[in-house]
Amino acid sequence: MIRGKIIDFLITKANVDDRYPLKNENFHDKIFGKIYGDKGYLGNDLFDKLFVDGIHLVTKLRKNMKKKALDFMDKVYLRKRANKESVNDVLKNTCQIEHSRHCSFDNFLGNLIAGLTAYSFLDAKPSIKVQRFLPNIGVA
Repeated sequence: MIRGKIIDFLITKANVDDRYPLKNENFHDKIFGKIYGDKGYLGNDLFDKLFVDGIHLVTKLRKNMKKKALDFMDKVYLRKRANKESVNDVLKNTCQIEHSRHCSFDNFLGNLIAGLTAYSFLDAKPSIKVQRFLPNIGVA
């Protein structure tokens, strides 16, 4: 998601783990940089697999885990992760994506694509507004 815009999505069955796309090697070509997730994404195997491909997984730690130093901006973005949930809320309530009475898979896909298209035309999308402040260095 960039400034509230949806850039990609993946449809999986209800019994598929949320981490499955990240564990899939073919998906690593589409993502890069940093991924911010909740504590459910913790695990050395996933972290190591992503790190080898140049992807940094950033999560909060569980209470029984050793503390590690996080970059200040990583802490800020972890707190802003709730914004993703507000995008999901807009998709479900305003664009009516969550609808369980489809008679066929084709009807489901039509409703999903219509909802995603309607979302893309919304004027006010949830977005993260973070400003980086550089230290004021005076020259004498």
